[in-house]
Order: sequence, then C-alpha cells, then structure tokens
Amino acid sequence: MNAPLLRRGECPTLATPMQTGDGLLARLNPIDGGLTPSQMIGLAEAAARHGNGILEVTQRGSLQIRGLTAESALLLSAEVDALGIAVRTDVPVETGPLAGLDPAEIADPGPLAKAIREGIATAGLGAQLGPKVSVVIDGGGRSMLDAVSADVRLTAITGGRWQVAIAGDAVTARAIRSATGADAVKTALDLLAQIAELGRSGRAKDLVTTELPIPGDMAGRTEGGAFQQLRNGRWAVFASLPFGQIDAPTLIDLVTATAAAGAAEIRLAPRRALIFLCPSEASAAAVLTVAQSANLITKDDDPRAAIAACAGAPACASGHIPARSLAGSIASELSEPFDLHVSGCTKRCAKTNHDGITLLGTPDGVDLVLEGTGTLSHVAKERAKAAIGRVAALIAAERQNGERDAAAARRIGAKRLTEAFTLEGR
Repeated sequence: MNAPLLRRGECPTLATPMQTGDGLLARLNPIDGGLTPSQMIGLAEAAARHGNGILEVTQRGSLQIRGLTAESALLLSAEVDALGIAVRTDVPVETGPLAGLDPAEIADPGPLAKAIREGIATAGLGAQLGPKVSVVIDGGGRSMLDAVSADVRLTAITGGRWQVAIAGDAVTARAIRSATGADAVKTALDLLAQIAELGRSGRAKDLVTTELPIPGDMAGRTEGGAFQQLRNGRWAVFASLPFGQIDAPTLIDLVTATAAAGAAEIRLAPRRALIFLCPSEASAAAVLTVAQSANLITKDDDPRAAIAACAGAPACASGHIPARSLAGSIASELSEPFDLHVSGCTKRCAKTNHDGITLLGTPDGVDLVLEGTGTLSHVAKERAKAAIGRVAALIAAERQNGERDAAAARRIGAKRLTEAFTLEGR
C-alpha cells in the first residue's frame, strides 16, 4: 500500500508527503514540543533508511525529511510511532518552543492555546478550514515567533490583555482588538469560523475587518544570546542549522555530542533552530561549545542567518544551481547580514513569501529578482557570487536607519540594482 500523496495547495505532513524534485517530503511537528536525544537520533536514522538522509528544520520550526518514496513514507511513519513521537495533525495552534518556561514572557500562551484547540475540535472547524490556516499565540519573551505568519495572531501585551490580529507576522498582521484571555479566545474562534465560511480556500486576508489601535505595549521582549535560564531551573541553548539543513550522520554526531555534554531534550524552533535544554549553566556552556564546533549558527549577526536557501542541485532534480553551497559561499563574503533568498528554481521552496531580493537559478544562469517587481537581470552561474555581493554592498551602503533590505532595494530602484549585479571588473 502506498502513502496518500498531498493534494495541490496543501501542506505536507507525515501522513501525506509532498512530491519534490528529490522525491517525497514529509513534515512533522511533535505535539509535546521536545524530543529526547534518542528520539532525535532515531529520526535521523529513519531519514537515512527511508529517505536520502537530508533533514531540515523549517522557518516555522517543523522537521522535514526528504527523498522518500510512497512505500518508504509509510515505513517512516511507522518508525515515528515506534519512537513514541506524537505528531500534530490538526489546525496548527503555535505557541513557541519555550512557552511557559521563558521567564521574560508577558503571559503563558499555553492555556489560550489549549482553549483554542478545544474550541476548534468542539466546533468541527478542522474539517472546514483550509490546510494552510494557522493560529499563533505569542506570549512575549524569546518566543521566536515574530517572523511566523498566521491567519489569527494573539500577542500578549501589558495589562493582562492580548492583541488580536489577522493575516500576517508580528509586523504585517492587521490589529483587530485587544481582549482579556477568555475574550481573546472567543475572538480567535469567531475569526476562524468566519474563515471557515469562506470555504477550504478561505484565508484571514479575505476577511473584511476594522482595524483598531491597540492599548498597551509588548514589554518583556528578549532577543539574542546563545543561552538563557528558564523558569524550571534548566538552561536553553539556541543554535540554528545553516540554511535549515543537516544530513543524518552529522545530526547523529551532533546529538550524541550534545547529549554527552548534558543536553537532555531538544526542541525544534522557528528560524530553523534547535533548542537544547540542559540541567545547568555549565552544561549549557559545554553544549554551546559543541554547537559552535559543529558550525551551527549561534549569533544573531551571523550572515547565514539572514539567507534562505533550498536544497538545490544536485540534491533536488528541479534545482538548476547548488543553492545551499552558493548561499554559504555568499555568506562567507558578507560583513553583515543581508536578507536574501537563494532558490534553485522558480518554485521558491525555501521561502515562498519572501519580500526582497531573490537569486533565482535558471537552466543557463542566475536571475536577480526583486520580489513584487520582477526579474531585473541575469548572469552566468560562475558570476553569481560576485554579482550578488555587489548588490548586497550597494544595499548596505544605501540602507537608512531601521530600514529593511527589501525597502532599501525598492528605494534604490531596479536600474541601480541591475547595474551593480551585471557590472564586471569594477
């Protein structure tokens, strides 16, 4: 019996993998959040047995296993069950990897998430909502959810209230109202019901709503730092996978070494990150050393952290360029982060909603694309690294205080970006 395949427009899961250029891709989200070292090693071994041995942590903090067949996807699913890993199959209601543990949180999002999940089940909304509809509940602190987009978004603000917004991330979502916990849950469920009335293709962006100013502020936000102490006395070590990808043998070696250093639990996190939970500050410092030795990203200003790249060639049959190796080469030449998407083909798998500069592989070279504007120019593959380096330098030189790279690129304009990209010998 073959595994059921994904229908167009849906998101891949463990039960319904998605066809990609290197076989089927399965995505899983552990319900309990954390994995033991033995469970993570088991997943890596299963990925090597049943897929091509490539694992990815996505921008939303999901785990992807690549290179499966319809038959091996079923075997993978059975092994995940045997490892005792329960995976999410319903409407995503995301709270961040350290919800309830982060001492800098304004409020624990866990109770609201539980109430919303129960409300979705009671109302039967799961079967009515489209496969991409999601809810984010951000309690503040180091939630790592700022860049995670959702149809309904609840964010803790001062005064014991929650900001309710729709259709976006922490910057782009449209604010609807502020409410106390119970009222925020009701508002979220009402919004989901309205989305369900639009049919399976409905999304929050299709709703007609009134935007209101939100009282209070989001105090308690924390960013940066490679590790921090949690409410339960444990310590969390933050490390991101370069471009979100790791092969099974490397992951096994990493988990073995971090477990020996004291990591007792591993959590998948947004921004393509792994969080290692340790019993003491000394063990956290030892785990951090292991992560740094493994060339993981442990600093916010690491240029690799700002670049999204797909598997690319030769791993993916659809890829025209070695996207991840090219991205690593580009990052090594940057003096500061540059918001860039390197895509092996037009599908833009690594960051489909990217706003800004994309380096796009083609059969005969590489295109410079300003998303929302279109293709600006084209160079041969061997010139791509130097070409995008000049574009990054131009944007860095022209960027104004607080300006995002995408906004700076649009202000600079297509003509100057094209000139920088195609310039030779200067």
